[in-house]
Amino acid sequence: MIIKALRLGLGQLIVLGDLATRPAKMKRAPEAQAAVDQAAGDLALYQFKACPFCVKVRRKLHTLNVPVALRDAKNDATSRRELESQGGKIKVPCLRIEENGQSTWLYESKAIAAYLDQRFAG
Repeated sequence: MIIKALRLGLGQLIVLGDLATRPAKMKRAPEAQAAVDQAAGDLALYQFKACPFCVKVRRKLHTLNVPVALRDAKNDATSRRELESQGGKIKVPCLRIEENGQSTWLYESKAIAAYLDQRFAG
């Protein structure tokens, strides 16, 4: 009981710290941002709200100004089942990438951040 309360409290501190220190969003021309918005429609991030690695990925998405659909793999049973059955395991963060009718499931915050930088930073 005490461990759960501590974990919940620390999780909320992580989320608040993220909100308080979040960097500015990348500025793009309206046409370029529209292209990013359209490309982001093929992405979904499976995550837990207070997971520090998920916070890292959400910060990267915010900084790059990439509006990705967030899936709560902790509290949403449907998202959790999708992550396990299609991604292969319940591990967050996980970025689902839809390209040419194929789904790629990318795990690990560093790999996800590198993918996002490569695809959207330029």
